[in-house]
Amino acid sequence: MSSKIVTVEEAEARLLELIGLAEQGEDIVITHQDQPKVKLVPIGQEPPKRVFGQHRGKIRMSPDFDDPLPDDFWLSGTP
Repeated sequence: MSSKIVTVEEAEARLLELIGLAEQGEDIVITHQDQPKVKLVPIGQEPPKRVFGQHRGKIRMSPDFDDPLPDDFWLSGTP
């Protein structure tokens, strides 16, 4: 996905075109005095729904995960 950077003056002159580009998924960044100020994004883009359990079985935990750490870990003085 590309990012289009335009000045405030350019955005004023081409607003409808820029809205169309944003609706097609292009990032539109509007700058003022060479500093990015706003990002033009379409309304209604919802983040994808989370799927419960989609990574089931892909992550494993060591059987000793919650065992106490050895004393030399705490006494060594280094992380």
